Amino acid sequence: MPFNKQTRFLVILPIVLWVASCKTPHTISAPSTAALPSAFISKTAAEPDNMVSRSKIFVDPFLVQLIDVAVKQNPDVYIAMQRIETARSFFRIRKGAMLPSVEATANASTQKYGDYTMEGVGNFDTNLSGNVSEDQKVSLPMVPYYFLGLRSSWEIDLWGKLKNQKKAAYMRLLGTEQARNLVITTLIAEVSFRYFELLALDEEVAILKRNIALQDSVVNIAEVQKEAGRTTALAIQQFQAQLLRTKSLLAATEQSIKKTENELNYLLGRFPQAIPRNSNFLQQKLPEQIAVGLPQDVLNRRPDVLQAEAELKATKADVGAAKAALLPALTLSPFLGYSSFNSRLLLNPASIAYGIIGGATAPLINRSALKGGLNRAQAEQLEAHHNYNKVVLNAFQEIQTTLSNMDNLRNIYDLNQQEVQVLSDAISTSNDLFKVGYANYLEVITAQRNVLEAEINQVETKKKLFISLITVYRSTGGGW
Repeated sequence: MPFNKQTRFLVILPIVLWVASCKTPHTISAPSTAALPSAFISKTAAEPDNMVSRSKIFVDPFLVQLIDVAVKQNPDVYIAMQRIETARSFFRIRKGAMLPSVEATANASTQKYGDYTMEGVGNFDTNLSGNVSEDQKVSLPMVPYYFLGLRSSWEIDLWGKLKNQKKAAYMRLLGTEQARNLVITTLIAEVSFRYFELLALDEEVAILKRNIALQDSVVNIAEVQKEAGRTTALAIQQFQAQLLRTKSLLAATEQSIKKTENELNYLLGRFPQAIPRNSNFLQQKLPEQIAVGLPQDVLNRRPDVLQAEAELKATKADVGAAKAALLPALTLSPFLGYSSFNSRLLLNPASIAYGIIGGATAPLINRSALKGGLNRAQAEQLEAHHNYNKVVLNAFQEIQTTLSNMDNLRNIYDLNQQEVQVLSDAISTSNDLFKVGYANYLEVITAQRNVLEAEINQVETKKKLFISLITVYRSTGGGW
C-alpha cells in the first residue's frame, strides 16, 4: 500500500520530534580556581618536627578531659551525625534507582468492557464460542482478572542521569561528614577558648587579691602616718578609694568566672557544675615554634574547604543529570506470574504468563520545565564554585593572620614580663619612700595602679597566645 503525503507526514513527524528532543541546550562552564600562594609568610619554622599536632597543643590533662566530654555529649555533634545518616539514606535511594525494581504483585479486578472496543470484541467472541453455556453468556457482564507473580521496572541509564544523581548524593554524603568534622573542630576550639579564659580569670583573681593585700597595708601605713602628722586625711581617702575599686574588680572577675564556667558546661552538654582546671596559668608552656606546612596541604585538611569542594562536585553532577533528563529515556518492564480470568484456574500451569515491555520516551511539551531545572543546576554550580573560592580565601587569610599574630604576641609577652618586673620594683621603692616622707600618696597610688594593669595585661597576652595557638590548630584542619 503506497504512502500518501499525509501518511508520510504522520510517519516523519514523530521522527523529527524525537531527533529534536535529543538536542540539549548549551551549558555554562565554571571559571577556573585561582592559584594558591606557594607558602605562608611567617617567621614560623617549617621543619616537620614542629608541625601543628594534637600532642603539641593539648598538653593540659584537664583540657583534654573536657574536650573528650564535649565531643561525646555536645548536641551539635549529635545533630551532625543525624545529618550524615540522612545523606547516607538519600545516597542509598539514588544507588537503588540504578537497579531494577522487582515487586511481588497479587491483583484481582473485574471490568465491564464496551461492546465496540478490542477487549469487548474479544469478550463477545468468547461468549459466542461453544466453551460457555447460554446462562453464562447472559450472567457475565463483568470480566474478572487475576494476577499473581512478579513485576519489574528498570530505567536503562543511557545518558548517565542516574549515575550523576548517585554521584551528587555521594558527594553530599562526604560533605556532611566534613560538616561533622567542622562541628567537632569548632567545638574543640570553643571549649579550649573558654578553658584558657577560666585560667586567665583565675590568675587575675590571684593578682587582684595580692594587690588588695598590698593596698590594704598601704592604707594602714597612711593611717599611722596621719597620726604622726606626716600625711593628711586626703591621702587615706585616696588609698581607700583605690582599695575599693580593686575589690569591685575582684567581684566582677569572680562573676565572669561563673559565667564562663556555665558557658563551658553548655558546650559540654551538661548542667552547670564546677570545672576542674589547672593552676599557675603563667607557668604553662607554649610550643617554641609551630609550623603549618604548605597552603595546599593545609587546605586538604580543612573540613570547611573539603565540604565546599564536595558540594562543588555534587552540583557539577547535578548539571550532568539535568542535561540527561532532556534526552530520551528507555524503560524495560518485564513480568512473570500466573494470570487468569478464573480464580480456580489461576495456579494452573497453563496460566503462567510472562513478557517484557520496552518503551523509549522523550520530553517534548515539558522541556521548558526541564530546561528550567538545568538552568537552576548550573546556577547552583556557579554558586558552589564561588563559595569554594570564598572558603579558600578565608582559610588562607585566617591562617596567615593567626601566624602573624602569634609572632607579635610572643614579643609583646616578653615586654609585658619586663614591665611587670620594673613596676613591681617601683612599688617597693614608692612604699619605702612614702614611709620616710620622700614620696607622696599620689606616687604610691600611681605605682600600685600601674603594676595592677601591667600584671593583668600580661595575663591577657598569655591568654591571647593560647587562643592563637588553638586558632592555628583549628585553621589547619583540627579534628579529634
